[in-house]
Amino acid sequence: MTAPTSRTAVVTGASSGIGAATARALAAEGFHVFCAARRTDRVAALAAEIGGTAVTCDVTDAASVAALAETVGPRLDVLVNNAGGAFGAEPVVESDVEEWRRMYDVNVIGLVQVTRALLPALLAAEDGAGIICNVGSTAGRIAYEGGGGYTAAKHGTQVVTETLRLELFDQPVRVTEIAPGMVRTDEFAMVRFDGDAERAAAVYAGVAEPLVAEDVADAITWMVTRPRHVNIDELVIRPRAQASQFKVDRSSAGD
Repeated sequence: MTAPTSRTAVVTGASSGIGAATARALAAEGFHVFCAARRTDRVAALAAEIGGTAVTCDVTDAASVAALAETVGPRLDVLVNNAGGAFGAEPVVESDVEEWRRMYDVNVIGLVQVTRALLPALLAAEDGAGIICNVGSTAGRIAYEGGGGYTAAKHGTQVVTETLRLELFDQPVRVTEIAPGMVRTDEFAMVRFDGDAERAAAVYAGVAEPLVAEDVADAITWMVTRPRHVNIDELVIRPRAQASQFKVDRSSAGD
């Protein structure tokens, strides 16, 4: 495969939601985007739409991640570690530990594997402007009932990001994190509640304007296109209606 001549970006979890929106936003800014996700048909359609490259990749599988790195080649400008997810919302003492393992595997181990595999290419970015943007969550900053496994995993995302920044401080690569609050996408809540549409809808009940994937993608694009001497350590982004995990304006219920 001939290496793209434009700036390049990898977006994991690009088959839907924030990942797909970010791939589109980066392509609009002139990046050649490697759209990486497990669902081949989804990333193939997205890559065809934006003129990118589709890569079937499971971030929890080391061989799959190695294949992604080989496809990307020797130089990369932007890595958006977006692949992640929440599974279940039971109290800690009633939770399924396998769901906890799945969340830790994709939100933490997957992020580490992709970063490790692509770091050499990021260090070779033009003008030393390589950048990593990890997609965390406000759940990585505060605990809430029913979110034990997810908050633990996203706290892991945050700490890995902070550690990378310390360890790579003298290298030509920046390390950033975006932490979205309430974002309504087609799949996140449905996956969390195993397809229960009623429970998924209840997450956003009465909230007039939760964030959408494009809001987060716009913020990510801004973060990764700052001048090379500028590092946005972390950016917390919420809808106006959400003051915290526990204080959400749901007054539009029934409107």
